[in-house]
This record gives sequence, C-alpha cells and structure tokens, in this order.
Amino acid sequence: MQLTNLKTKYLGRGAFYYEKIDSTQKEITRRAEKGKIGNGTLIYADLQTEGIGTHGRRWYTSEKNNIAFSVFLELNCNIDLLNGLTRKIAEIILDIFEYKYDIYLQIKSPNDIYYNQKKLGGILTETKVEKNRVKSLIVGIGININKDFFEEDIKDIATSINKEFQINIDIKEFMSEFCNRFETEINRRIN
Repeated sequence: MQLTNLKTKYLGRGAFYYEKIDSTQKEITRRAEKGKIGNGTLIYADLQTEGIGTHGRRWYTSEKNNIAFSVFLELNCNIDLLNGLTRKIAEIILDIFEYKYDIYLQIKSPNDIYYNQKKLGGILTETKVEKNRVKSLIVGIGININKDFFEEDIKDIATSINKEFQINIDIKEFMSEFCNRFETEINRRIN
C-alpha cells in the first residue's frame, strides 16, 4: 500500500496494509524483534482482533473504515527530548481534523481524543530505552471514523466522526498528513 501526498523522507514510505490483524502495534513489535523493519514503517489495518489501548485496555477495531495504524521510528536520542510527545501527537491529530475537515475536537490528557464528552480515539506510545537513550519508538493511533456499533462496555462513552459530523474522512489522506506533520515534529526534537 502506498500513501499519497507524502512529503516525508522516511515516515510512511514503507507502508503495509492488512485487512485483518491482531494488532498493528504487535505487528511492528514482532518485525522489530526480528530486525525486519525499516525506520518510518507504517502498519495499517481495517480490522484488529486484539487492538491495544493504554493501561492494557482493549481498543476495538471491529468494523472497516476506521483509523488503526502504528508507526515505527529508529531513534538514538536522550529520553528528555521526547517529553510531552504523546500530547503533541494528540495536538497534531486535532490540527488535521480542524484544518482539513473543520472539525473541532478535544484532548483528554495525555492521549485521548474526545468530542462532546465521548471518546473518539487514542494514542499509544511505546519506547525502547537503554541508559536514558530512546532506541526506538512505536506510536499507535486509533480513531473511530465510521464505527456504528459500540461494544457493551464502551457504548455510553464512545462515539465516531461519522456519528457526530456525518463527514467522510479519507483515511489514507489522514495518515499521509499525520506522517508529514509528525516527521517534522520528530526532526525538530532530535536534530
């Protein structure tokens, strides 16, 4: 799968699509452990059977046409350079929705995307650290775009873009725009 409108040097240049997978985050971890992943790799899926949320919670991606992807970055930087990164990722996501779709969302710090007191999405960041140096970073992003069915344990606290705004979101375009902005942010921090 190729992303269009990429202006990056590395982020999103290697992109792999799965119709169904256990978890995009787990797939990146498996590839990284085998040394078979390039810097900037993006894994995207329509369906996740074991999507990961924060604090070991489950992230439901049980319908197509929602945003579920993870990116892998090889870094060799002081851990302090990544302070506040999850919050900055949330700000990037909000900026994309505002700029491209005139949708105004909120952040529930540090990693949740909300609208009208209901959760729309979340961010999971995982780092591999050795002696205060971040060797690699995996960022997972899940956003309910077209989700209609909400499982029993989240039906009263979750929502989707389509349910709230009746707007079609081009998922590949969103991922490309995210990669463009996120690569700029990472480069600003570590270079």
